[in-house]
Amino acid sequence: MTTKPTPGPRERLLAAAQHLFYSRGASVGIDALLKEANVARRSLYEHFGGKDGLVAAVLRRASDEDLAWYEDALAGATEPRARLLGLFDRLDELVSNADFRGCRYFATDLAFADPRHPAHAETEAYRRRLRALLVRELEALGHASPERAAEQLHLLIEGTLVMGATQNGQHPARAARDLAAAILD
Repeated sequence: MTTKPTPGPRERLLAAAQHLFYSRGASVGIDALLKEANVARRSLYEHFGGKDGLVAAVLRRASDEDLAWYEDALAGATEPRARLLGLFDRLDELVSNADFRGCRYFATDLAFADPRHPAHAETEAYRRRLRALLVRELEALGHASPERAAEQLHLLIEGTLVMGATQNGQHPARAARDLAAAILD
C-alpha cells in the first residue's frame, strides 16, 4: 500500500492562503495563515519573502486554475458563438453557488491601495490572459472588432462576478448573456 505524501510547507502555505484569501479577503493576518497551513513563520519568509510574495504566488496559481476553468467552460460547445454564450451559462452556475465570494482579482485590487503592490501586477496579468482568450474566440467567430468585443465581454464577465457576490437570488450572468449575444451579433 502506498501512502500519499504530506505536502511540504510551501504547498501548505499556498493552499491555506488561497482558501483564506478567497473566503476572508487578502487582508487576513499572517498568524491566521500560519495556523491554517500549520507552518512556522520562518517558512513564509523562506519560500515567499513575506506576505506580499505569498499573495502574488497565490494569484499566479489561482490565475492558472481560473483560466483553465474558462477554457473548460468554452469547451462545452464547438461553434464559436455557442462557446462564448455558453461561458455565461457556466458563470451563472458559478455565481449561484453558495460558496461563491466574488472576483478574487477585484477584491485583491481593492485590498491593496498601493498601486506598486505586487498583487496588482498579478491581477493585471490575469486580466490580459483572459482578454487574450476572449480575443482568440472572437477571431474564430470572425467578429469584425475582436479587441473591442473582448473588452466588452470582459466587462460583462467582471460585472457578473461582482454582482454575483451579493448572493441576492438574482442571475446577473443571464442578463450578461443577453448583452453578450448583442455584442457577438
